Amino acid sequence: MFNIRNALRRATAQADSVVFCRKGREYSRASISTGPQQQHETFYEFRTYYIKPHLNAAFHKLTNENIHLRTALSELVGYWSVEYGGLNQVFHIWKYESYAQRAAVRAALAQDPNWMEQYISKAMPMLSSQDNEVTYLVPWSKIQNPPKEGGVYELVSFQMKPGGPAVWGQSFQGAVCTHAAPGYAYPVGVFHSEFGLLNRLHVLWWYENADQRAAIRHKAHSDARVVSAVRQSVAYLESQKNKLLFPCSYSPLK
Repeated sequence: MFNIRNALRRATAQADSVVFCRKGREYSRASISTGPQQQHETFYEFRTYYIKPHLNAAFHKLTNENIHLRTALSELVGYWSVEYGGLNQVFHIWKYESYAQRAAVRAALAQDPNWMEQYISKAMPMLSSQDNEVTYLVPWSKIQNPPKEGGVYELVSFQMKPGGPAVWGQSFQGAVCTHAAPGYAYPVGVFHSEFGLLNRLHVLWWYENADQRAAIRHKAHSDARVVSAVRQSVAYLESQKNKLLFPCSYSPLK
């Protein structure tokens, strides 16, 4: 029975990945040249906090105790600690329906004495720096929950050549889909930057664990379809970076 359930989960995950890309190919023909930011108002703010090394545990404890004060005002998509690709960092994604909503949320937080006294006044001295970026889901992507809880996430960031999706959108979509459709990796979301570095794309992948990721990458890179698609996309690539993320206990995406 256990093996049957696992097989069903794998089949469902693979089917979701196929739909994720198939819809994209139908939709992108009409829209990818205009850029994802023109399709809808909803955007996602990526925030990265750099924690002073000796205060890492204290920061996580403080956040766990007070995150409810923040999530009462807007939607938290996920909150992760960075395991590989950057030490003493946390990465979190917040969803907003408009810039007006974000401004209202920030104003409300500044006037909330509990948030300011119980969290901000204590958390800010624990950080060495902060960074944020506004992103949109590309037209052929949506946020997908992983097939089960307890895995790890990989955030892969691609700096593409200037020109936007009209130049590299189709080849990049092909590279992502050749990884997703056969079930090599499970795409949680694909994002395109609006504020921050431009011509930047982020793919958030999910794996059962770090060893599974390593095995899958080895297998995928032996697949002629993946090799061909990646070679086409690399022609427009300037650089890339990845981070392995562990979801925090208070993260909606586990």
